[in-house]
Amino acid sequence: MLDFTIQNVLIAVSDDYATVDVQIVDGAITAISPSLQVIGTAIDGKNKLLLPGFFNAHTHSSEMWQRGIMSMFPLELWLAELYDFAPLDPEQVYLSALGTAVETLLSGGTSVVDHLVLIPGLELETIAIATRAYKEVGIRAFIAPLIQDESLTAGMPSGESAQTHEPYFRSAAATLEIIEEAVRQFHRPDEGVNILVAPTGIQLCTDALFEGCTELSDRYNLCRHSHLLETRAQEKLAEEKYGCTAVEHLKRIGFLSNKTSLAHCVWLNDADIAILAETQSTVVHNPLSNLRLGSGIAPILKYRQAGVNVTFGCDGASSNDSQDLLEAIKIGSILHNITDSNYQHWITPRQAVEMASLGGAKGLNIAEKLGSLTVGKQADLVLYDLTNLSLLPRTDPIGLLVLGRPSNVVDSVWVNGKQIVSDGKVTTINVDELRQELFNRSQWETKRKSETVAQIEAHYRTVMGL
Repeated sequence: MLDFTIQNVLIAVSDDYATVDVQIVDGAITAISPSLQVIGTAIDGKNKLLLPGFFNAHTHSSEMWQRGIMSMFPLELWLAELYDFAPLDPEQVYLSALGTAVETLLSGGTSVVDHLVLIPGLELETIAIATRAYKEVGIRAFIAPLIQDESLTAGMPSGESAQTHEPYFRSAAATLEIIEEAVRQFHRPDEGVNILVAPTGIQLCTDALFEGCTELSDRYNLCRHSHLLETRAQEKLAEEKYGCTAVEHLKRIGFLSNKTSLAHCVWLNDADIAILAETQSTVVHNPLSNLRLGSGIAPILKYRQAGVNVTFGCDGASSNDSQDLLEAIKIGSILHNITDSNYQHWITPRQAVEMASLGGAKGLNIAEKLGSLTVGKQADLVLYDLTNLSLLPRTDPIGLLVLGRPSNVVDSVWVNGKQIVSDGKVTTINVDELRQELFNRSQWETKRKSETVAQIEAHYRTVMGL
């Protein structure tokens, strides 16, 4: 870890900008002021914008292998099709984690929350492989092993028909043992790797699994992560299972807290929103996958007005087909200009940047360490090149970054004071080799509907009245 001073760099202050020097010593920001004495290496920040690193606060790295090929389906049918693909192998897990990290870094992210799909029978090996990939790249990783204890068909409402479901191959107790062992082996926040407890959602998890995750979270001081009410079908299912909303139920069983982040949150009512505010839970907005799967538009402006913390995620690369965090931030900001005619509620570019940085840190209960350019915080920093064509002409740098279509604008990235992107290139791994491996291990193909997907589709159309 090298000490360094970024000189003559543009930063955001209140409603304006200032040109300053920024000192970093032992991985932390130690001073922000004009004309500082150079400590360590001098870095030229002229014509560059410095921002805190963003959080890709919800994704599934392994879905990289299916991007571009998934059918135009709603979530429940899309998920059935996803399960229908050939199982992952360890090398795919490794390559897709590398790819997710690289794409996140080159679109302004310094942290990733990976709701990691586990290979059955190789659960701890899957987590070990993803951990190795993220440490090699140097991105700050929050690995949230995706767990469930109910079979796929249990994820849809029954409607008028009685449904029976095959038991899941692994019990809640056995799953919790795996997660506890993962915490022992891999949870190393000081080394940039964090393990989260992460039941996939109310649609495929019993209360026993949620409550076991809450207990582990409390015992080991772990953050909690889950999908919540992504679709109208999940809203119907919650009523069938609990006789109340999913949010009410999660509050009753103690899963909601200031350490809890919840992806999607599309189908919540006003009382649900008040509960999220009361419990200080965080909403991770995934606008692109919600549009891709027809899930709906999350009421983000209502969340913000109610005091709920909101941040952004790309979601997995087969329901978004990209890990471009700047794109998710742009769409996640301006999408809501059509949901509320009161323009005073609309998200400004500066607010979007704060949601993507400090909002992400709050969602992981580390706002005292990350998320803003503040003396004493860890140096997770991104330097943007303001001479890049997509950030010209010179108007408002943050406005251009959020509202434009910036490409190749990330000049440098530091995580915990260690530089891992320089001159727009990741320096910690060979990205050309990664591209070649991803190309060699895949092939052009089309997807055909299987009998299993057809059966699930028939039931879905019935219960949803289509």
